[in-house]
Amino acid sequence: MSQYQIVCEQLKQSPKIWLVTGVAGFIGSNLLETLLKLDQTVVGLDNFATGHQHNLDEVQSLVKPEQWANFKLYEGDIRNFEDCQTACAGVDYVLHEAALGSVPRSIADPITTNAANVTGFLHMLTAARDAEVKSFTYAASSSTYGDHPALPKVEDNIGKPLSPYAVTKYVNELYAEVFARTYGFKTIGLRYFNVFGKRQDPNGAYAAVIPKWTAAMIAGDDVFINGDGETSRDFCFIENTVQANILAATTQNDEAKNQVYNVAVGDRTTLNDLFNAIKGALNKNGVIYTKEPIYRDFRTGDVRHSQASIAKIQQHLGYVPQYEIAEGIQLAMQWYVKKLFEL
Repeated sequence: MSQYQIVCEQLKQSPKIWLVTGVAGFIGSNLLETLLKLDQTVVGLDNFATGHQHNLDEVQSLVKPEQWANFKLYEGDIRNFEDCQTACAGVDYVLHEAALGSVPRSIADPITTNAANVTGFLHMLTAARDAEVKSFTYAASSSTYGDHPALPKVEDNIGKPLSPYAVTKYVNELYAEVFARTYGFKTIGLRYFNVFGKRQDPNGAYAAVIPKWTAAMIAGDDVFINGDGETSRDFCFIENTVQANILAATTQNDEAKNQVYNVAVGDRTTLNDLFNAIKGALNKNGVIYTKEPIYRDFRTGDVRHSQASIAKIQQHLGYVPQYEIAEGIQLAMQWYVKKLFEL
């Protein structure tokens, strides 16, 4: 059995109380689904700024009624310290996913991004410390690597941030380290690399590339590629990300705490290859897309290439990605096509 399988069996035998912030969002709702299926008790906190009630409704449809009864939602905002205190009360493990994502959004509105990602993070960190939770795991970001050119990305080697969003996520790591030194409150940060999968929102100005292109192809609309298409990313399927969060939250290895870890598959896919992979997967699901992509200028704040080393998270947490990008794309396209025909 893998370390993840062992941990899941242990959780079934000895359920815990979890707080998932941003629970109605893409990653948060996937964490909720997995935890409820493991018969855990889950408290959710969300202000529905970027999360959606339909994500929670879908999770409810996928779990047993008695499992859904183990979920309690607080509609609140991490920018309000009292909301964070209320949500943390009596909790064993915190999975802090709530944030305002998107590099372009942060460039357009750095003040709101900072309020959610820095002030909100500090509120959650302080509330969790005061509540004496067993562990605090937070969503960090690969954007922290900034302009550091080396590949693959190794946790200790970062460059200068290229966007306000990257600044906020780096500040999270700095605050976490200071809380460990000052208060003995150790946390784990997970630097996500281009997570994708079911319930990732294709709508809005700041939609991620995979859902945005998928929705365009399904609708028969044009697909736009920023730059020449040879920009590359380490795309990570959502189930791998869920695994990393659960392993981080439950680790008994004290040396594994007060650390940041890359969460990825350790591979690199160009945007041109991604376009063809999505097109091919949709084709297998009955959606035929015949247009070629339209290339336009590179986007401000974007790095050219990104690929993670996952050696550290494998060594310290026993993480083994279950899904490569091709399999993840196939599963994601099945979900998007099914959702289209439900509308």
